[in-house]
Amino acid sequence: MPSSRAGKIVDLLVSQGDRVREGTLLARVQAADSKASEPATPKDKPIEAAVPPPQPAPLTTPAAEPAKPVTPPPASGKSHASPSIRHYARMLGVPLTEVTGTGPKSRILRADVEAFVKARLSDTAPRQTASPGMGLPDWPTEDYEKFGPVERRKLSRIARISGPALTRNALVIPHVCNFDKADVTDLEDFRKLLNKEAGPEDARITLLAFAVKAVVAALKAYPTFNSSLDGDEIVLKRYWNIGVAADTPEGLVVPVVKEADRKSVAEIAAEMGTLAAQARAGKLRPAAMSGATFTISSLGGIGGTGFTPIINAPQVAILGMTRAEIRPVWREDTVQPRLIQPVSLSWDHRVVDGVAAARFLQHVCRSLTDFRRVSI
Repeated sequence: MPSSRAGKIVDLLVSQGDRVREGTLLARVQAADSKASEPATPKDKPIEAAVPPPQPAPLTTPAAEPAKPVTPPPASGKSHASPSIRHYARMLGVPLTEVTGTGPKSRILRADVEAFVKARLSDTAPRQTASPGMGLPDWPTEDYEKFGPVERRKLSRIARISGPALTRNALVIPHVCNFDKADVTDLEDFRKLLNKEAGPEDARITLLAFAVKAVVAALKAYPTFNSSLDGDEIVLKRYWNIGVAADTPEGLVVPVVKEADRKSVAEIAAEMGTLAAQARAGKLRPAAMSGATFTISSLGGIGGTGFTPIINAPQVAILGMTRAEIRPVWREDTVQPRLIQPVSLSWDHRVVDGVAAARFLQHVCRSLTDFRRVSI
């Protein structure tokens, strides 16, 4: 706690764990002589230090803890780490605000990040606690066994790593979700034709590969959706790396198609197939899951009519897709059976607004309906 005068604490009036309020006397400080460089003497007049008036706290301020000696954080309020360590932490999904630095001036080292990951992986009991600074009550406890037999299973490694990040993203980011649909009847016919003409060693082209290209076109038209929030600035990225969620026995992972704007639909389909196979085999490297500027989460192979995916911070939006279905559509004065693709867009209201989100999603739908628009 900052002091208005320099000096030495001679009388500490509170103990660790005590509750204090504004005006509570914390300590008496012996003031140093402002006209001399020598240390303060017992004859100096004591200064009484009290709790200052409370200040508004940001949304991500941690909950209060018992007082203990700590090294003050950098003046910027950010974690003290080099760019390479920040990049390494992002690859592993580690929130640096939760890592204790052991380097000079509490700088976070690579070993600190690895120790944090090892500690999380060895934590067999999931931590169900209220999010720091959210003012939420503690997670309720229940004696499940008294109602009947139960079975306990450990969370998967991926769930233990991604769980805290998902909780942070869901609570901190002000999510809003838009829904729309695209008529992909013609695109599906074209997709089937391409697969029919493909050779035996060519990758099977899916609707998701077309969606990647449609998203890139929309990101170029609305670059704010290809950005990240950094303090009071927006970082607009001039590259288009699309993360595509893949299901594995351990849970969902998000491999990234790098430079998707420079690749054809066939190349994207082949790369997604390779990445998905590596993910299912547990051989996906951290570098293959880093650097995404936007994410697509597809449930097309399972079903559903819509969902609200959680944004993958520090991205500002994520596209959700469910299974396309044949539906009756009024078209050219008749009711026709058309293949309709439901889509949803979760977006960060701190960066974009509803009008921009609706236009972005419509751009994606128009591209899927008539894929010729992607080349314009």
